Amino acid sequence: MDIGNTFFGGTSKFQSLSSIGELVSLFLNTAFVLSGLILLFFFIMGGIGMISSAGESDPQKAEQAKKTISSAVLGFVIVFTSYWIVKLISSLLGIDTLIF
Repeated sequence: MDIGNTFFGGTSKFQSLSSIGELVSLFLNTAFVLSGLILLFFFIMGGIGMISSAGESDPQKAEQAKKTISSAVLGFVIVFTSYWIVKLISSLLGIDTLIF
């Protein structure tokens, strides 16, 4: 039984991997894209929370929305910094295709 063709349909990125470095590169690219989508989701949810709490007299909803946006900004800084650290390491090691 050929597991690659069975589970990945024959034309998958997993089948074209020839080394562990390519697997790490695929993982890093996927992780950065997913973290960007999660950050976008939290920014949108924080903004919706701020808008919905604007007309109400409950200050806790506004505070929770501020915390959500603050956490999203902190997450953005962490992801942005980690992206550039990975770029720096790949540049120092001479690996051009580590990320994007």
